Amino acid sequence: MTDALRTDEPRPLDTQGVQWFRARAETLAANVETMLTGKPEVVRLALVALFSEGHLLVEDVPGVGKTTLARALATSIDADWQRIQFTPDLLPTDITGVSIWNQGTRTFELRPGPVFANVVVADEINRASPKAQSALLEVMEERQVTTEGTSRPVPRPFLVLATQNPIDLDGTYRLPEAQLDRFLLRIAVGYPSSVDEAAMLDQRSASGPPTVSSVLSLDDVRTMIALAARAHVDAALSRYVVALVEATRTAPEIRLGASPRASLGLLRAAQAHALLDGRSYVVPHDVKVLAPTVLVHRLILAPEAEVDGREPTEVLGGLVAAVPAPTGR
Repeated sequence: MTDALRTDEPRPLDTQGVQWFRARAETLAANVETMLTGKPEVVRLALVALFSEGHLLVEDVPGVGKTTLARALATSIDADWQRIQFTPDLLPTDITGVSIWNQGTRTFELRPGPVFANVVVADEINRASPKAQSALLEVMEERQVTTEGTSRPVPRPFLVLATQNPIDLDGTYRLPEAQLDRFLLRIAVGYPSSVDEAAMLDQRSASGPPTVSSVLSLDDVRTMIALAARAHVDAALSRYVVALVEATRTAPEIRLGASPRASLGLLRAAQAHALLDGRSYVVPHDVKVLAPTVLVHRLILAPEAEVDGREPTEVLGGLVAAVPAPTGR
């Protein structure tokens, strides 16, 4: 029997707050889409990550706009952002910073690395060695960087927006499971349609490459993150999220299921998705539509499933279809 979903309880957000959020989110989306033609759903998922204060991994083949999306989103908000080009010779200190001897004070002082920013664009993250990648583990989870025994917070909001090439391309390393689990969403940009690609060529030949400017202040973004966290979540929906995640841990086709961090991330993403839809409360659709991008990259299939040619997306789709969703009343 499915849980009954109550939609008649008092809402923690009023209509004015939801409308304010949605209007600014639409402005931001339109600004980013001037750089990424024909990909509104990709942009929407990027906004879900931003307003959930989660991290975003964009994986696809070279040349489809992964870095363009990252830079357009970072530039569209009036925040400090830094880009790190991940290469095989990158060192952890190139990310977190290095201590420099100060002759005047006769002490070591930290020269902060590019990770001390609101938005960190980690370009081609899987081209760096696992040692360099591990420099992001602490800051992605705890929003702080520890060097030489001293912990320093990074600015808030804080978002790591990483791009990644498929792992079967030359010169790439597989991201460790601990790193993947820290990304709230993993999305693919995909090739544009022939119509969108032709429009992109016409636009560039006529006026040159498009540019974007800031359309939201940092205070706007902070307020929108706070509003998204206040979206109402019925207890039945919380149990539904737990049931979905537990199904990934018990399915015989899956060797490693999703973590409790995934449960928290899926619920937080669903709250942001609800406000983007103009609602102050979460419904099962929010969870279902986000489950693939939140959960798939955290799963490791059992050897038998891999031999049979199963894909994590296919397995998860079956689980989502099998777990009963709450019903309204």
